Amino acid sequence: MAEQIITGIDIGTYHVKVAVARVPKNASPNQKPEIIGTGMAESRGMKNGYIIHPEEVARSVKAAVSQAEKTAGLPIKRAHVAIGSIGLEEMYSHGEIIPTRADSEVTNGDLEKLMQDSEERMLDRIPNRRILHGIPLRYTIDGSEVLGRPQGLKGTKLEVDSLFITTYEQHINDIITTVENVGVYVEDVIASPLAASFVLLSKAQKRAGCILTNLGAETTSIVIFEESTPISLKVFPVGSNDITNDIALGLRVPLEDAEKIKRGAMTSATFSKKKVDEIITNRLENIFGLIDAHLKKIKRDGLLPAGVILTGGGASLSQTVDTAKSTLDLPARTATLEINKNSKLRDVSWAVAYGLCMWGASDNEETSVIGIAKNTRHNILTWLSQFLP
Repeated sequence: MAEQIITGIDIGTYHVKVAVARVPKNASPNQKPEIIGTGMAESRGMKNGYIIHPEEVARSVKAAVSQAEKTAGLPIKRAHVAIGSIGLEEMYSHGEIIPTRADSEVTNGDLEKLMQDSEERMLDRIPNRRILHGIPLRYTIDGSEVLGRPQGLKGTKLEVDSLFITTYEQHINDIITTVENVGVYVEDVIASPLAASFVLLSKAQKRAGCILTNLGAETTSIVIFEESTPISLKVFPVGSNDITNDIALGLRVPLEDAEKIKRGAMTSATFSKKKVDEIITNRLENIFGLIDAHLKKIKRDGLLPAGVILTGGGASLSQTVDTAKSTLDLPARTATLEINKNSKLRDVSWAVAYGLCMWGASDNEETSVIGIAKNTRHNILTWLSQFLP
């Protein structure tokens, strides 16, 4: 296999981050991409993860790409891009087919047709939306649940319960158009929470059951894993900026000072630390309360042994871990980014950009595991174990 260069572009509320990675020639199947360049620029023109001023976003993307090109020492012409707006939504569906072979043995082709049937049954429910990912959650053959792979088993009726991650078609078109207007071809678009999970969660955590929570500036996103499978994804329109606003209102101080107070960079005799802690904790309880309500809705509250893994700017606040533990009644810890021993990239805010590189770290031949996954109607499940720690 020839050497591969993969680029990931993460367009966030505060920053645009670009990561350039290399997979060496003849690399082993599980070898992780090596970061060879990064670029970052202040993000403008975004709100809650979607584009409101394309020209401003384009300038930010161009600046970050130019910086990444300089540090990597090569031009960037193609990239994988993340989308993390409040437009991301999950939908569940069901599909069923009769195996096509005369002996009723289930084939890979049957599984593709099964997911296609599942998708078609929900298309009339998602006007103005596009499917990003399709994930089979549970297979049954003749009414009995399949434990393991369905391929090779025999039966007269094959069924699947599936999860689809969708977003507004307008949002995804705006992102693709904006990036391609600066001369970078968009190879694929991936939901940000999933991209981050590729590098922030271990196999053990995903197998036991966990929830990756990203406390961003304007949104809080979660992706929930159980038995190594993403079973739910949600984005809430609330983030650490709301904490800043609460402090500004509660203490009657300018927003700039409120941000410094939130991060512990400013103290004064005019307000007490107890009051500040109370304001921050109240908002965090509100955010984790939304997450808890969602866990109750999908019947997973208190049932994720690996607990809550926290990332994003809001995760760095001293009150976050304890508030997550008490509100969700689960273990909680902040995420760490471990790429490789030689990488200087340790800041978890780069997780999405590097996760995009992980997604792209495959050849596009039909015979490759990820290559096949990319061509099977959004199905990412077949390669989720690739490259992960």
